[in-house]
Amino acid sequence: MKQSINILISGGGTGGHIYPAIAIANEIKARFPDANFLFVGAKDKMEMEKVPQAGYKIEGLWISGIQRKLTRKNLSFPFKLMSSLWNANKIIKKFKPNIAIGTGGFASGPTLIMANRKNIPTLIQEQNSYPGITNKLLSKKANKICVAYDNLERFFPKNKIVKTGNPVRQDLLSIHSKKEQAIDFFKLDKKQTTILVLGGSLGAKKINELIESNLDFFKSHNIQIIWQCGKLYFNDYKRYNEVQNVQVHQFINKMDFAYAAADIIISRAGASSVSELCIVGKPVVFIPSPNVAEDHQTKNAKSIIDKHAALMVRENELDTFSVVLETLIKDMGKQQSLSENIKKLALPSATKDIVDEVEKLLNK
Repeated sequence: MKQSINILISGGGTGGHIYPAIAIANEIKARFPDANFLFVGAKDKMEMEKVPQAGYKIEGLWISGIQRKLTRKNLSFPFKLMSSLWNANKIIKKFKPNIAIGTGGFASGPTLIMANRKNIPTLIQEQNSYPGITNKLLSKKANKICVAYDNLERFFPKNKIVKTGNPVRQDLLSIHSKKEQAIDFFKLDKKQTTILVLGGSLGAKKINELIESNLDFFKSHNIQIIWQCGKLYFNDYKRYNEVQNVQVHQFINKMDFAYAAADIIISRAGASSVSELCIVGKPVVFIPSPNVAEDHQTKNAKSIIDKHAALMVRENELDTFSVVLETLIKDMGKQQSLSENIKKLALPSATKDIVDEVEKLLNK
């Protein structure tokens, strides 16, 4: 195989699409140090900031999704799509990729459609138990589809599917040796219980409101909080940084330290989060978002809960949250069994397995 290969990667909109893309790129780079990389994202979305931070070049397309409700924004969609297809074609002509990889999100649609038209091998990576519309469309022409859940032949051609799991940041594989470092980094008291709160990269309104309403509960139970409230809500909640034992972050860049410092984690149940939490192996309380296609976050969480590996509080049951959490805090045996059971579900070699499939396509 040519050592100087050109790898085109597209995915974004949320951290759940961006971080798998970066993890795949890092693994390819480790195997082929001379490879050239170019990412394609949606203008004004978080990938335009996060991908360069990871050391990769990115080009932006003028693209967004169709709103589910009838709205004026949908009127511009055909123009955005045409513009994105034209620009994706230009990017591909100039970059001449040997392969195009899509991890979901709006920009991956036009990018991989144009790659398919030029007979460039394509691989898509689907994180969720219920695929998004972009990947469903792309699957018809894709050469390979890497998935994290069983039974996805309902949506994708069976002969193209490989179950690999979801890529996770490799620095999570060694978090258990970082606890002391993490406690110093976040300036925590090692004698107190630490709870990490994650509502996704943009934030979760209901989780933020829940944490705000339970601050007295946390104080009375001697709990310190690392609270990622998300970009959309930071201005509303940053004032709580002045409260003792509470630290509010718009975004946490050192996630390995955040996971290492935590005793218990409260989290949404997006696919990438679930995959990471299996590797992290700490007790988890999932609060799935009900506002996603086919309620797939609840299905993601349920697949863990059915194996006695986590707890779940649905958004319509949040009045039970403090009771669930208090019971868990007091029951060290329960914490240990949840931790042991969730670790058994980890697929730590997902990134390597996906890049094995990339290599096979490059070798054809």
